[in-house]
Amino acid sequence: MRKEKFLEKVLTARVYDVARETPLDFMPRISKRFGNKVYLKREDLQPVFSFKCRGAFNKIYQELQANPKLKGVITASAGNHAQGVALAAKKLHLSATIVMPTTTPDIKVSAVRSYGAKAVLYGENFDAAKDYCLKLAKKEKLAFIHPFDDFDVMAGQGTIAHEIIRQHPDRIDAIFVAVGGGGLIAGIAGFMKAVKPETKIIAVEPDDAGCFYEARKAGRRVILKDVGIFADGVAVRQVGKNTYSMIKDLVDDVILVSTDQICAAIKDTYEDTRSICEPAGALSLAGLKKYVEEHDIEGQTFIAINCGANMNFDRLRHVSERAELGEDREALLAVEIPERPGSFKRLCRLIGHRSITEFNYRYADEKIARVFAGIQLTHGIEEKNQLIEKLRSKGYMVVDMTGNEVAKLHTRYMIGGHPGGSVSNEYLYRFQFPEKPGALLNFLMQVGDRWNISLFHYRNHGSNFGRILMGFQVNRPDIRVFNAFLKGLNIPYWDETDNEAYQLFLK
Repeated sequence: MRKEKFLEKVLTARVYDVARETPLDFMPRISKRFGNKVYLKREDLQPVFSFKCRGAFNKIYQELQANPKLKGVITASAGNHAQGVALAAKKLHLSATIVMPTTTPDIKVSAVRSYGAKAVLYGENFDAAKDYCLKLAKKEKLAFIHPFDDFDVMAGQGTIAHEIIRQHPDRIDAIFVAVGGGGLIAGIAGFMKAVKPETKIIAVEPDDAGCFYEARKAGRRVILKDVGIFADGVAVRQVGKNTYSMIKDLVDDVILVSTDQICAAIKDTYEDTRSICEPAGALSLAGLKKYVEEHDIEGQTFIAINCGANMNFDRLRHVSERAELGEDREALLAVEIPERPGSFKRLCRLIGHRSITEFNYRYADEKIARVFAGIQLTHGIEEKNQLIEKLRSKGYMVVDMTGNEVAKLHTRYMIGGHPGGSVSNEYLYRFQFPEKPGALLNFLMQVGDRWNISLFHYRNHGSNFGRILMGFQVNRPDIRVFNAFLKGLNIPYWDETDNEAYQLFLK
């Protein structure tokens, strides 16, 4: 679509029947800490707690203008788009059907129904729900409202950029935008590059769901094999066809951030605004921080889009645990010390006055002991590296576990020692599966009793996925059959047999 045509679509978009003009809040703490002026566009303050009501209403309104006899609308969504469509349809006195996966949390199903929409639960994932949704749309003659890959939806989201220019007419060096299917960034980039082309538009994605990052690298849209769903609002396997055509030449850079960095940004947002955003809502700020640190930038003006606040309360536990790691405020270290009186005291003296967040120990043998320590940092990675070097200079064997997923998710909670020679032919695997009632039992039923389970650790993190760490005793002649069994489970798994966390503390 031509730049001028899209600009017209944004300027004539119909959104304020349901949406409100959200504030552009200055973030004093982050601004001072990073030496730049940082503003947060508060789309979390919309009636449905996300920007999605803008594009949904504009699209449905345009459909109704083109077809006054429109019977109703339908969409497939487990998140914010569902609520946006439900609210928009209610305002326009249309029926709305929302097809949602059976794994959708009750809070989101209830929110959709509270707007008078019909919630249909079908399939265990979004793809299955969408396929069924398209069949229903054809059968019942309902207008399908795409979550992102539609120019009217993009234009509705583009009104955010229009507001930003009115609210901050001075220089804006860059706007950071979360990317899933691409509807939000297409709307913002399409408008900004027509009006303020000097403003950089920077996309931000989770490092385990970078569909636009991979498309940009390949020069074409690609389908991701696996998608992490911590930031479920942007958990999309492929960027949209129309959105990609819009943004491929308009976006200046793409940044990938980790789960820990997202959690840290949620904490930063809370400290500056006293509001809690969802993981997808914190993506843009996480990317902004990473961008500033990597490019050593000072004195510029940046805007991050807080695109949503539909956070499940039980997820906050996981967020709080990972935020310190995401800010490089905690180091996880495995330290080997002599097994003799006074060793712990000497180690603590070397650590100094730093706060100890964790200190786990298990007897190894008569000569050595292994300690798993969590240590608070005030000067980030540099301080951690200096501490490790200090310990090593005094003769300690130190392994940095701060970035080790097994250490962060499991080992730190289950230091239980080595089984000695009593466990042979042990293989360690990490699994994850959709968290829903009966999921763990179903997993165990699939595992059966063909192999002896020598280690088992399960922990509910308050997220959409359950995680298990398991040790299996498998004789070498059975390895091929065992590998076939793993593939037959049809869930993501990782071989962690050579993982340092396992080798040091559990083997």
